[in-house]
Amino acid sequence: MPMNDAHLTYLVSDEWRAVIEHDLLPWTLQQAELGDHLLEIGPGPGLTTDLLRRQVARVTAVEVDPGLAEALAVRLRGTNVDVVQADAADTGLPSASFSSAACFTMLHHVPTAEQQDRLFAEVCRLLDETGVFVGVDSLDTERIRRGHVDDVFNPVDPDTLGERLRTAGFAAVDLEHRDDRIRFRAANAQAGLGRR
Repeated sequence: MPMNDAHLTYLVSDEWRAVIEHDLLPWTLQQAELGDHLLEIGPGPGLTTDLLRRQVARVTAVEVDPGLAEALAVRLRGTNVDVVQADAADTGLPSASFSSAACFTMLHHVPTAEQQDRLFAEVCRLLDETGVFVGVDSLDTERIRRGHVDDVFNPVDPDTLGERLRTAGFAAVDLEHRDDRIRFRAANAQAGLGRR
């Protein structure tokens, strides 16, 4: 998804790494069992991938931007991460292949709600019967909007996100707002949101 240069620069900064490591990742993964094979949606330059790959045996990172996907694949070659350059709404990956899925502050870069909904349905298809989808995204605030000048900026509506995830096929959904972000956990029918 298109991003302005200042935004891309921030996404590789030590400041953003600290936000992810000490705030977003612990909050998002709270009470979520990731299993052994995680699907990461929209890793961008991969700061989240660096942290997530320590949590599980395998990560498959799906990135739509060819340049970002290639750079991440080169950087993480020989590790427990496979990078796939694809649209997360139509990955071409086999059904029920993953024990969990995660996305971090990328949904607002998906241009339309319909495309976001297709992404949710694709993630649900890719998770096994006990799979859990976790994520965090930015809400529509003036501060966040200022950082997205000349970017695609389509924030999820916190009032409809739960129902949209259920419509995509998830049986249980948990949402929590904090400041200008929303965290979600969505589970397939046999997964428990609260298990560790």
